[in-house]
Amino acid sequence: MADRPVVLRYAPERVLVVKPSSLGDVVHSLPFLHALKSCMPDARIDWVIARGLEGLLEGHPMIKDLIVIDKDRWRRISRAAETLGELRELSDRLKAGGYDLVIDLQGLLRSGLMTKATAAPVRIGFAEAREGSRFFYTHKVTGGRDIHAVDRYLKIAAALGCPPGKVAFPFPEPARGSDVVRDIRDRLKDYIVLVPGARWDTKIWPAELFGRLASVLPLRSVVIGGNADRQRAEEIVRVSGGRAVSLAGQTTIPELVELIRSSRCAITNDSGPMHIAAALDIPVVALFGPTSPVKTGPYGSRHLVLKSERACAPCFKKKCDDIRCMRDISVEMVLAGTKELLQE
Repeated sequence: MADRPVVLRYAPERVLVVKPSSLGDVVHSLPFLHALKSCMPDARIDWVIARGLEGLLEGHPMIKDLIVIDKDRWRRISRAAETLGELRELSDRLKAGGYDLVIDLQGLLRSGLMTKATAAPVRIGFAEAREGSRFFYTHKVTGGRDIHAVDRYLKIAAALGCPPGKVAFPFPEPARGSDVVRDIRDRLKDYIVLVPGARWDTKIWPAELFGRLASVLPLRSVVIGGNADRQRAEEIVRVSGGRAVSLAGQTTIPELVELIRSSRCAITNDSGPMHIAAALDIPVVALFGPTSPVKTGPYGSRHLVLKSERACAPCFKKKCDDIRCMRDISVEMVLAGTKELLQE
């Protein structure tokens, strides 16, 4: 049975979106933001974002205020007293926001508690939200399990009477005057982006294979990622014989977005930068093992997903002693797929 539409008895003036993380998930929620703002153009929209990801939304013309939370520090037992104080301050700020409408796209206990703390008269989330967060909502929308995250978020927009129309990924204005981006553009002109990192070890294609690939690609490549990817990126550069350039751990999020925007193609594990590339309509060669491209693959039609055909995949395991599903993807397969996308 389809969910009943959410009937709003007034035009919301102050709206809060609770979607702190992760990088790829926030990118997936941009079409929801576009649909919401399109049908509520006069509403003020604020957004709860995790510290470290605020660069993705800073200066966004559709968002009035970012509420940055330090969720990673809250996990430290040694900071329990400080955390309680910070949570009280956050609760007071959320309640003082005077929100008419709050949408929880995260669907976890922490986001549910933040949604409840606003005391907004209309609080919406997914019916299948986890950790009991659904009990804090006034309205629930069935998102579904075997559906891409973008389409899942848009179900809440539709329930609010905001049909998405053409799916759009509105990013903030491009970063200006970045020496990092300008230098790469001047040095390489055309280049391919390599994304060798991922949040799970099981989603990572070996650095050696990335390096061998970079050595035979028709264009030079730029390796991007965070500080945790530096060592992996250095190995790729070494194995490539200098055909790859590493900027891992050297860019801000806006610079990362601009590096991807200026590239010809992205070759990537299932990761946040993969979703940025797809959202920017950059052709993506996506390498999948333990996760499902149906749910978290690159959104759109001009991308290529290479995945293992092993019976155990996708297993959705974060730990595995033998990640054959990723090693099944050969350099030759990725090279052929990349050449095909570049020709198109």
